[in-house]
Amino acid sequence: MKKFLALALALVMTLALAACGGGDGQKDGGAASGAIKIGGVGPLTGDAAIYGNAAKGGAEIAVEEINALGGLQFDLHYEDDANDPEKSVNAYNTLKDWGMQVFLGSVTSTPGVATAAESNADHMFYLTPSASSTDVIGGVANPLTGSVDTPRRDTVFQMCFVDPNQGSASAQYIKDNNLGSAIAVIYKNDDVYSTGIYNSFVAKAGELGLNIVSTTTFTTDSKTDFSVQLNDAKNSSADLIYLPTYYDANALILTQANAMGYAPKYFGVDGMDGILSVKGFDTSLAEGVMLLTPFNADAGDEATKSFVAKYQEKFGEVPNQFAADAYDCVYAIYNALKDEDVTSGTSAGDLCGILIGKFTSMTFDGLTGEGMTWADTGAVSKTPKGMYIENGAYVGMD
Repeated sequence: MKKFLALALALVMTLALAACGGGDGQKDGGAASGAIKIGGVGPLTGDAAIYGNAAKGGAEIAVEEINALGGLQFDLHYEDDANDPEKSVNAYNTLKDWGMQVFLGSVTSTPGVATAAESNADHMFYLTPSASSTDVIGGVANPLTGSVDTPRRDTVFQMCFVDPNQGSASAQYIKDNNLGSAIAVIYKNDDVYSTGIYNSFVAKAGELGLNIVSTTTFTTDSKTDFSVQLNDAKNSSADLIYLPTYYDANALILTQANAMGYAPKYFGVDGMDGILSVKGFDTSLAEGVMLLTPFNADAGDEATKSFVAKYQEKFGEVPNQFAADAYDCVYAIYNALKDEDVTSGTSAGDLCGILIGKFTSMTFDGLTGEGMTWADTGAVSKTPKGMYIENGAYVGMD
């Protein structure tokens, strides 16, 4: 009798664990077992952590909303890569061991290139929110040389607009709005994101006749002292500095320019987003800074207001465009799969085939654009928005 009771108790405990997902169900806003597993990789620690945590947070909110609808369920899990390509590949392999079926890619471009190669070889669908280099998707011609530096990776897609679009759109915006008569450029020459935008900016600037009077660079190892770059820009009488770089370096550039009494206009790209959150940075120095971004947290539409309110309640801060792009990534995947006959048992390869077909044929409305479509190259078609910083907030320039 005791033996029978022990066996019965063991059976009850086993069933209870199974009903709860065996203690291994929810990850980062995901559902219990039976859900499609979505993985993401990004810098959750280190200098670029503001980007990785924002993307993770935006994706979590999307998964929570989708799972609350019933029907198709997602299980989300993120791994940290500290913005390092080797760590990013290790993180990707950890997600594969977890059972990942769809990959949200890497958040930043240099790690994104590394994981895109792995994902493509594995026939794993890859949709990055913000790794915008053309080397991530491959198959895109270099705007300066016309050559294709990286073969097309068929499984890899982007939610962010690609770097050439940012560079050429920046040049066009500066020209159309007569923002600078003498332009200096400071870019990071060991980063595919920064160099990609720089190359397309220079190509378009030449076509438009913009006057670039100073071009200087820096690297990861030299991004603390910008006196040489700023003195070159100042001595060249540059009245606008173009910064195709991330917010951490940009905050130092603005601080050091102010210390030397130099006050040009500044124009950045989506990597500028986050500058108002830099610890110790005097945000008054960012007044009037212009940038291109696909998302405005102050927009008045109901979808944006709802997302911003949920993000603030959950994380205590205003979401940036990295959070919005990741939110859109999850919803785009959901829209592509919700009417398909897919389950948690569908292989990653089969899901990849379905998603490639859907993404190259569907239209998607999200927080970061309406009527978005994807080319066979994996690049998204949407329009960047011009913003400037006023009283510590982003305001539309148009």
